[in-house]
Amino acid sequence: MDRIKTILAPTDLSDFSLAGVRYALELAASLGAEATVYHAIEVEELMRHSTLGLLDNLVEKSDDALRRFLEVHCADLTPRAKVRTKVELGAPDTNIVEEAKKSGADLIVISTHGRTGLSHILVGSVTEKVVRHAGCPVLSIRPESRKAPSTTATAA
Repeated sequence: MDRIKTILAPTDLSDFSLAGVRYALELAASLGAEATVYHAIEVEELMRHSTLGLLDNLVEKSDDALRRFLEVHCADLTPRAKVRTKVELGAPDTNIVEEAKKSGADLIVISTHGRTGLSHILVGSVTEKVVRHAGCPVLSIRPESRKAPSTTATAA
C-alpha cells in the first residue's frame, strides 16, 4: 500500500458532513498529508442564479462559507494539517470523483447523511455514487447521532 499524501474531504457545509471533514483533517495531520476540503455547489442552487455574474458571486459566497465552516468547526485541526479549500459548480457526486482524479487524491473521506428507505431511493446517496465511481479508496464516515443515550447512575 502506498503512503497517503493527498486526501479529498467533500462537504456540503452541513453538520452531517462535518464528521468526514474532521476525520480527514485529523488523518492528514497524523500522516503529514495534504487535505483538500471540497464543496460542489448543487445543480438546484445553480438554477436559482441565471446570469454568469450571479454564478461568480455564488462561488465567491460559497468559498467564504466554506472558510467560515472550517474556522467555526475545525479551528483546532487546521493549524496541524496542510489544508486547501476548493469550490466548484456542478453535481456533487460527479465533481467529487473528477476532483479526486484531477488532484491525484490517494483517499476520499466522506460522511454519510444517514438517509434510509424511500428518501434514500428517491434522492440517492452522493456517498454511494462516489464509492461506486471513484478511482481511489473511499472512507465513509457515519456521523454520530445528535442525541446520545443518557446514562445516569443510581445509588443502591
